[in-house]
Amino acid sequence: MRISVLGLGYVGCVSAACLAGLGHEVIGVDVNQVKVDLVNDGKAPVVEERIGELIAEVVRTGALRATGDVREAVTGSEVSLVCVGTPSEPNGSLCTTYLERVAEQIGAAVAGRGGRGGRHTVVFRSTMLPGTCLNLLVPILEKHAGGTAGTDFGVAVNPEFLREGTSVRDFFDPPKTVIGELDPASGDVVAALYEGLPGEVFRVPVPTAEAIKYADNAFHGLKIGFANELGAVCQALGVDSHQVMDVFLADRKLNISPAYLRPGFAFGGSCLPKDLRSLVHAAQRADVSVPILSHVLPSNSDHLQRAVELVERTGKRRVGLFGLSFKPGTDDLRESPLVELAERLFGKGYELRIYDPNVNLSRLLGANREYIETRLPHLAQLLAQSVGEVLDHAEVCVVGTRDPAVLSALPHGDDPVIVDLVHLPDADARRAEPGYAGLAW
Repeated sequence: MRISVLGLGYVGCVSAACLAGLGHEVIGVDVNQVKVDLVNDGKAPVVEERIGELIAEVVRTGALRATGDVREAVTGSEVSLVCVGTPSEPNGSLCTTYLERVAEQIGAAVAGRGGRGGRHTVVFRSTMLPGTCLNLLVPILEKHAGGTAGTDFGVAVNPEFLREGTSVRDFFDPPKTVIGELDPASGDVVAALYEGLPGEVFRVPVPTAEAIKYADNAFHGLKIGFANELGAVCQALGVDSHQVMDVFLADRKLNISPAYLRPGFAFGGSCLPKDLRSLVHAAQRADVSVPILSHVLPSNSDHLQRAVELVERTGKRRVGLFGLSFKPGTDDLRESPLVELAERLFGKGYELRIYDPNVNLSRLLGANREYIETRLPHLAQLLAQSVGEVLDHAEVCVVGTRDPAVLSALPHGDDPVIVDLVHLPDADARRAEPGYAGLAW
């Protein structure tokens, strides 16, 4: 394919060279004439493993050249890859100035093509917040191209997962390929660019593709921060942190796995809250600052408050709560977020009825019973004996369990309102219903 790559920084330079290496005909574009001249001389404008030899080879064969003229590059290509920078503004917001400028230039060049050479496809590789492409860049493209995105020209978002230092290797052996497609034809074009490369391909809506890049980078930063904080605490306590992490990383069932990485309700129970508190306290006693670890429990409490606010927004007073124990298959109520939710709703004067098939007051013993008698002393009068009893009472049903008896009985429509804390199996279908509210989806 004939490809123009706009922006010859790390991402653009590597993308241009590697695509040329795959056999495509590539024109690199940059406002910096020094970069343009370097590429045309067969030299890399960035320092990166393997990039120098690759650029020298693809320039020598004529697969890659560079120019400062956007119109020339776009007019002579079928696909434009936008790889311009999106730096931070002083207040932390995303700077979209370069994206907007290049969208104007591409749009004008597309208009100048006049439909010659088939439909042009604009592919954004730059990192940008969800909504940037559809709400900001597509209108700019349409205005300057004089056409409709998805009909007269294609648009896609194709985030990169290239690590500086190993980016050429990452390009040819990607962890995944993400294609946010405005329409299937746009996605087909992007998929064809990377044909033959390993890794799973995900074709998703445009905003999803934009968000995936942020999910990746936020988690990578969180992992590094977590390891560093834990290392600092271990050092203060005289423990070998690398030995601790070697054992931690060996657990592929719960630690390095998909476990606990699905948006849902707050966590609770007799272990996680208690152990986080004691670890943070130990760090404080040792004068070790652990801002990530110390904010996990406040973050958890804020997520629980979101559930309270979902109920408040309904404006209704009769609430049914399905689920009370801290997780399915147990009657353990200690530090259950559902007990906390019930306590907050009851304290705000809501008429509350609760059903949990695993919770029977007569069977609660020891610390479990002591906890619930302290936190929710009125539980006996709030507990219902059946799903139907709660449904008969409730204007709002808060679903905190995936118990089959509950799921099969939940009605559709707008009465009662369903507040979903567990991502119900039919959540996607329920989203269209006026009486449904999901907690984090």
